[in-house]
Amino acid sequence: MLNEHQRRWGVDQWAAFLSSRELPCMPRSKTALKELEESRGERLAARELADIAAADPFLCLRLLRQAEKQRVQRLGHETTTPLGAVMQLGTNTFHKLLRDSPETDQSRSGLAACETRAHLASQLALCWASARSDMSPDEIAMAALLSELGELLLWSFAPELPQTTEALVRAGKFPRSADAQVDIWGFRFKDLTLKCAAIWHLPPLLTQLIRGVDNHRANLSRLCVDTIHHLSTGGPNDPALPSDIAEAGHLIPGASLEWLSEQLPGLEPEQAAAIVQKATDLLEPSHS
Repeated sequence: MLNEHQRRWGVDQWAAFLSSRELPCMPRSKTALKELEESRGERLAARELADIAAADPFLCLRLLRQAEKQRVQRLGHETTTPLGAVMQLGTNTFHKLLRDSPETDQSRSGLAACETRAHLASQLALCWASARSDMSPDEIAMAALLSELGELLLWSFAPELPQTTEALVRAGKFPRSADAQVDIWGFRFKDLTLKCAAIWHLPPLLTQLIRGVDNHRANLSRLCVDTIHHLSTGGPNDPALPSDIAEAGHLIPGASLEWLSEQLPGLEPEQAAAIVQKATDLLEPSHS
């Protein structure tokens, strides 16, 4: 439970508190590594380890933070992808970091739902960025994976904040979660993500992509996060989804609206078709 002092904390105080906690990992990451070791022995490739990290925002952040510490000591290049982090740290350090990580409490449904959104947004970002022939789709996917870190940290160490926010949104007191966050706590959870990123000295490129503005790559990362959030909270009939697909059509001109909607997870063909039709209607005025 929060004490009265914590209830008055702003984003800076929460960022200082949360950024000092020991980061956990998802239990499935340890399971995945164990299964790989049993089947492949010591022949594990860096890409296989990177794939484990790319599915776990907490583990990915642990790797990034350790890679940044080593980069500062050695004056190497910034690390902006899971594979880059594994290559820089080495497989032995990866094993130790994962082995020594505490595990998240998956009984908290809110944490599991938030982590699932982050993972799905990352997968969508990798898919859409590849279709755009991005210079490094893994960077956009990494940013999408880490964009929910502020909320994930709260679910892990101060669950009363997201729990209260979700309850008020479900009760119809606020139309959007971000509105509730600002009204109740005085800051958006995404602002908390960015504050922690600054404290941890994450690479400026990743911070820019997480912020989600300024250029096409950042806009695409932000759009993937927003799209998965709309799909996860509102379902396939969420009224924001056609606008999301229409925006994706602008950012990825080489992809059809049909293909873009088909990449959304869990949709039936008729649901995807309905989203495409509404997205087309939104775009028609711009073609006239």
